[in-house]
Amino acid sequence: MRAKNVRLVVIVWVMGWSSCTGRFVVEKNNLRVTSPESIRGVYECALGNFGVPQYGGSMSGAVVYPKANQKGCKNFDDFEISFRSRLAGLPTFVLVDRGDCYFTLKAWNAQRAGAATILVADNRPEQLITMDAPEDETSDADYLQNITIPSALVSRSLGSAIKTAIAHGEPVHISLDWREALPHPNDRVADELWTNSNDECGSKCDAQIQFLKRFKGAAQILEKGGYTRFTPHYITWFCPEAFLASRQCKSQCINGRYCAPDPEQDFSRGYNGKDVIIQNLRQACFFRVTNESGKPWLWWDYVTDFAIRCPMKEEKYNKKCADQVIQSLGVDVKKIDKCIGDIEANTENPVLKEEQDAQVGKGPRGDVTILPTIVINNRQYRGKLQRSAVLKALCSGFRETTEPPICLTEDIETNECLQNNGGCWEDKTTNITACRDTFRGRVCQCPIVQGVKFLGDGYTHCEASGALRCGINNGGCWKQTQMGKTYSACRDDHSKGCKCPPGFKGDGLKDCQDVNECEEKTACQCRGCKCKNTWGSYECSCSGSLLYIREHDICINKDARGDLSWGVIWIIIMGLGAAALGAYTVYKYRIRTYMDSEIRAIMAQYMPLDNHPNTQLSSQLEL
Repeated sequence: MRAKNVRLVVIVWVMGWSSCTGRFVVEKNNLRVTSPESIRGVYECALGNFGVPQYGGSMSGAVVYPKANQKGCKNFDDFEISFRSRLAGLPTFVLVDRGDCYFTLKAWNAQRAGAATILVADNRPEQLITMDAPEDETSDADYLQNITIPSALVSRSLGSAIKTAIAHGEPVHISLDWREALPHPNDRVADELWTNSNDECGSKCDAQIQFLKRFKGAAQILEKGGYTRFTPHYITWFCPEAFLASRQCKSQCINGRYCAPDPEQDFSRGYNGKDVIIQNLRQACFFRVTNESGKPWLWWDYVTDFAIRCPMKEEKYNKKCADQVIQSLGVDVKKIDKCIGDIEANTENPVLKEEQDAQVGKGPRGDVTILPTIVINNRQYRGKLQRSAVLKALCSGFRETTEPPICLTEDIETNECLQNNGGCWEDKTTNITACRDTFRGRVCQCPIVQGVKFLGDGYTHCEASGALRCGINNGGCWKQTQMGKTYSACRDDHSKGCKCPPGFKGDGLKDCQDVNECEEKTACQCRGCKCKNTWGSYECSCSGSLLYIREHDICINKDARGDLSWGVIWIIIMGLGAAALGAYTVYKYRIRTYMDSEIRAIMAQYMPLDNHPNTQLSSQLEL
């Protein structure tokens, strides 16, 4: 019996070997030591795959290396050690040594003692690794889901340098920055979820199902809005060729090559790996079919509904139950079956073949070896599988100022524009501000309002520009109304700037003062004129029967003006008559003479004229 168990363990281990020998990439982050001077600089650290990394944010704190319990494997309360920050003090980053217990237990003990972050110093000179939660979780490990502080593994050399500085009484201050932990090239995020339909793998499966249920709403909002490009994936294993004919491989694989571990790790009862790989394939095909129909977000409804309606414990983990869920979502079951293909044929399945190819790391991503794994912009997410933590990581993948509204909610980030307008320019009259809240903080950027673009530095000055600028707060220019008259320093024919209108002087922005044309003698200076200043203009009158001509600043006699008009009319009439007479004269003496000569020439060809001798006719008669 013992030999049989050993053989089973070896087979399961070999089936998973293909994924373990791949290229695993440790997701790293920057750690900046700001003091003391002797170790100041930027160092690499490896993100832990538990807790809640502050993606898109940063955190600064003072490092403490405890005098007792330096590996953090026991409760710090037993040693009367507390890491809770003092009032107005920096958060505490506790440094512990690697070894003797799980990384997660060290983090949990540090968190309970009041630490804001835990740094684990490696105990060997090696490349940094990813700190993960233990696989052999037991019922007394409920604390794993309660770890909320970030964690990072630092090299042995950096850990020793920090310990030396603290031993010499030098305060060590560190800043952790997650703002560049994930690339954020544009306004759309590509995300993947590597998962499994198995629901009998213990607390990890339970946590995964709970995450799918809680994250579904946010994921569908992002997908429907076109903010994300989501793709689910499923890890498959190979069964070594030497064991293909074994009962174990046959019960764990389809198509003779695509396998999944037994859900209960017991080949004699319950469901087997073959059932899991078939359901994985069905979920992958469901996504493909709905993606082709333009509704990829239905995948979230299917996997959550299937987990609720078709659990293994109730023996409903089968095709019949799956088809009922598919039909309830309005998806054609026949299309799903066609995508699945023949699972008994000893041939490649195109869907699972693509899944195996995608599992191999490309570029900076590395191979997918941990389930579940979330990939954001081709980088593996590290941290707790929790709605707010994953959503925060997704939001950090957007280019700044392009984040969707869901990323700016209170439970995801703090709106820095609410306090003192973020220190940015603001027009309180129209409630227009240059402060723009983003996931990574605020930016001071002159806005675009109703098609009008504001120009400026965003901090102290923003000015409306363009043809429509005067329609918004008068372009920021001076404007005033008195006695039914309104004057403005904003001109629509100018793309920017303010200029006081004629009759006023000033900067055009805040002030335009009336110009007294009478005192400054810039108008109404003609002889006999009387000047009266008005707001924005002036009035000029002439004595007696004189009439004021504003364009020429002169006074003229009203009658003279009438005589002048009739004189002009008579001159026009006489001019027209002279023109007509001249035209007639030209016709009579020039044109008519020309026409007469032409007519006489034509007639001369057909009949003799009195002044031409008939020589030709006489000669003909003599003959």
